[in-house]
Amino acid sequence: MELVIKDIKTKGVLTKSNLPIGGYSANPYTGCAHNCRYCYASFMKRFTNHSEPWGEFVDIKHWPEIKHPEKYAGQKIFISSVTDPYQPLEEKHFRTRTLLEQLQGSGAEISIATKSDLILRDLDLIKSFPNARVSWSINTLDDEFRADMDEAVSIERRLAAMKVFHDAGIRTTCFISPIFPGITDVAAIIRRAKEQCNLIWLENLNLRGSYKTVILDYVKEKYPKLIPLYQDIYQKNDRSYWASLDEEIKKFTRDEGLLYVRNDDSICRPFEEPPVVVNYFFHEEIIPSAKKKKNCESSYADRAFIL
Repeated sequence: MELVIKDIKTKGVLTKSNLPIGGYSANPYTGCAHNCRYCYASFMKRFTNHSEPWGEFVDIKHWPEIKHPEKYAGQKIFISSVTDPYQPLEEKHFRTRTLLEQLQGSGAEISIATKSDLILRDLDLIKSFPNARVSWSINTLDDEFRADMDEAVSIERRLAAMKVFHDAGIRTTCFISPIFPGITDVAAIIRRAKEQCNLIWLENLNLRGSYKTVILDYVKEKYPKLIPLYQDIYQKNDRSYWASLDEEIKKFTRDEGLLYVRNDDSICRPFEEPPVVVNYFFHEEIIPSAKKKKNCESSYADRAFIL
């Protein structure tokens, strides 16, 4: 597969965010060369002029220099919501670094999500932002499975980058997402990452759109014994697996001395000793009281979302 690359001009790079954290989102690229099989952002293709499948094209954005960056002081800016800001093209094109340089000194609070260790290049720049946060997606310790699912760097490289940032005093998150039923060993990942992150965020595999068939066909080929489980979850709408996993992780984290928080918890107090493990399984469908958190400005759920 040859990646289709285009340079495009945009009116800007910052967009008001509809995410619970509010603030702004910034995506220096459209599309992503990591080509994750389960990519939820594939819906973005319909807003492009590309005929190529999602994962086989990237638009490199060029925007006017941000004027008056100081107006974003205290604002939360999430980089990136629908692309990876440190995909391989960033090494040559510096669009994410350009964005950071334009925002440097603004007082904005940035949060970055990636699957790459290229972010190490910008450590000093990121450290200059107040309350900077960086998360890495890690849903397996098996690099063979990882290679089947995405074309990003190895899991060990992600974990190594996480440790460098954590040791540098930057808040780090291990984003265990998506959790593949019967495949992702959540406990093993927590054990591996807990000494080098402030937050561990759990999210289920949610199959929808064009990639649902892709993933189910993959499971049928590589993990045929799991077919009944996947049929129960994704064809019969059976939530019992996630409820059971929730209880398992609750016990596991208690045994490990970690704080375990469900996404609906409305405990209005700061985080205790890190790392904190936050469960985002199906939001209101497993624990029906999720709406209660809206009454708490400092709820764990809101705080977790921005870490």
